[in-house]
Amino acid sequence: MQVKVVDYRAADAAEQFTRSLHETGFGVLINHPLQQALVEKIYADWLDFFNGTDKQQYAFSTETQDGYFSTEISETAKGHTQKDIKEYFHVYPWGRIPAQLKADAMDYYTQANRLAQQLLSWVQQHTPADIAAGYSEPLSQMIDGSRLTLLRVLRYPPLTGQEPAGSLRAAAHGDINLLTILPAANEPGLQVLSKDGQWLDVPSDFGMLIINIGDMLQEASRGYYPSTQHRVVNPTGDGAKRSRVSLPLFLHPREDVVLSQRYTAHSYLEERLRELGVKK
Repeated sequence: MQVKVVDYRAADAAEQFTRSLHETGFGVLINHPLQQALVEKIYADWLDFFNGTDKQQYAFSTETQDGYFSTEISETAKGHTQKDIKEYFHVYPWGRIPAQLKADAMDYYTQANRLAQQLLSWVQQHTPADIAAGYSEPLSQMIDGSRLTLLRVLRYPPLTGQEPAGSLRAAAHGDINLLTILPAANEPGLQVLSKDGQWLDVPSDFGMLIINIGDMLQEASRGYYPSTQHRVVNPTGDGAKRSRVSLPLFLHPREDVVLSQRYTAHSYLEERLRELGVKK
């Protein structure tokens, strides 16, 4: 199993990228249109925010799921008992965003959504006809007008050595959504579970863009596109003294989108948020 690194500008980029998603659940793009300078500025500015005290003014809302989630209320991955070692902020265009950070966050949100729409059209184009016939509408249309596409700014703090046994920065999990768009983080650690049960490092040089399938696309494609388990492992040595910042965009369909005979996007999301322990 090999996560393919695809040149976004290549003539056959759509086919190569979609094949990697089908075979591994992941694809990696280089020479993509998202601005690396903007990504690095967001990393630096939000790291300052997480290191300060203003974040406490934005405590997350159970109802709307926007705002700041502390390490004390961080997610517990499905099937795990230890909370992940992370804190994060949920950015929605309609949600609360610190004034000094809003312009860059919204600029990136717009750019990443535009690219995501194109990537969904690539996936649609290269889905086998019998699978595509089961989509309730074209994939790229499923996100039109969605209020739930989420930009999460994540900070994995330096390790103290006092972490509970077995806890990870992010325990093995699958994402809930259609696609996740992730610029390479400022520190390594992302791994994907291969079909033969081996944990493999995901190519993540600075400037690369990592995309993975979420459970909703797996559901809508009847498993053709696999939502592969992935995790963020704890660093050792000097790396353990540094924060890791990452910026996933979780691409969500509108709530009324029918994923399958079993689920709408709304019913699927509600079930998973309860499993994660962030919603009652």
